[in-house]
Amino acid sequence: MKEQEVIATYLIETPYSLEKAAATMAGEQSTGTFVSVPGETPELKALHAAKVVNIETIDEADVPSLPGVYIPKDMEKPVYRRAIVKLSFPLRNFGASLPNLLSTVAGNLYELREFSGLRLMDLEFPTAFADRYPGPRFGIEGTRKLANVHDRPLIGTIVKPSIGLPLQEYGPLVRTLAEAGLDFIKDDELCANPPYAPFEDRVKIVMAEVDRAADRTGKKLMYAFNVTGDIDEMKRNHDTVLRAGGTCVMVCVNSVGFAGVAHLRGYSELPIHGHRTQWGAMTRSPLLGMSFTAYQKLCRLAGVDHLHTNGVDSKFAESNESVIRSISDCLKPMFGGYGIMPVLSSAQWAGSAIPTYRAIRTLDVIHLAGGGILAHPGGIAEGVRSMQLGWEAAVQEIELDKYAESHPELQGAISAFGGK
Repeated sequence: MKEQEVIATYLIETPYSLEKAAATMAGEQSTGTFVSVPGETPELKALHAAKVVNIETIDEADVPSLPGVYIPKDMEKPVYRRAIVKLSFPLRNFGASLPNLLSTVAGNLYELREFSGLRLMDLEFPTAFADRYPGPRFGIEGTRKLANVHDRPLIGTIVKPSIGLPLQEYGPLVRTLAEAGLDFIKDDELCANPPYAPFEDRVKIVMAEVDRAADRTGKKLMYAFNVTGDIDEMKRNHDTVLRAGGTCVMVCVNSVGFAGVAHLRGYSELPIHGHRTQWGAMTRSPLLGMSFTAYQKLCRLAGVDHLHTNGVDSKFAESNESVIRSISDCLKPMFGGYGIMPVLSSAQWAGSAIPTYRAIRTLDVIHLAGGGILAHPGGIAEGVRSMQLGWEAAVQEIELDKYAESHPELQGAISAFGGK
């Protein structure tokens, strides 16, 4: 039966009995509604009704996590029970379709008045989804091959300022970054095809500098151009990058949707760098939205090769524990064993490497540092070198201060960022 169903795991909070709440979820997202209707026959329910697989009680609270829960008049003092609920949804209800799957497992559930909290935690897919969605075309190995970086993380940065940089300033900036020894540069998610810096013009300017630097240094860095746009626009943007000799495109997953990413994956001849902009709205409340565990599986199926996870001690609200779990999720084998490359970013510098490596014990990451490279007191080249040295210290299990004694680039990073 597992090949004919999707298992969805939820964290719920409700003042009702857990059994009633779980049954309400299953009914609302399959054959039922608020009242029985004539067409809801036993035969139809046998084929199409979602089923409650398991309920695991966690704890309870005196106050609701979210507003809007309905309390009947005969319920004296509500107690808000929390539990992990697993539901089974028949594959025949939606087929191997990410958009229609989402309407089922993450649709009207969030609005049900029986719940003061509801969060999609995980998904288990039948192989029909692997047949329909082949996942990343390049993944970790393909990315490493194109970037020609092995046995260490890819070190990268983001074009800053993210918005407003005049077109004529892209060339000198990219030239400096490329000659500094970077492996990877990405557009900021805010910059795709703005009128002041049209996409085709930016690609032409950037790739000219990337190619010149490659001729001089023998190393061609990977630049992720933000192709986010309408469906036809993404195709044009992808083709522009491909013709120019680029080696990566970036897409804001939530802006174009999983179907948009899957469409891009269908024709892309370049790795897809997935940005999760808007993610905070989907996950920041611990009892609403979805977990990254579920989200990254959907992104993988849609076809991204890299996916942002935040980094340790970042500028955002996410805890280090959550970041580390997200990195591990991206690397866990999925259909056929594939993983995707986690992208660490946000307030990262050379010192971030040691706590990151201690927690994840892998080098299969893209580690982005904006200020940690661009604002290094010794200049951009020393900023890049400091990031590499940070990872060397991490792998060799040498304390940062100790390793910095013989590496001035690392000492410069510590002096600039060590107190942050």
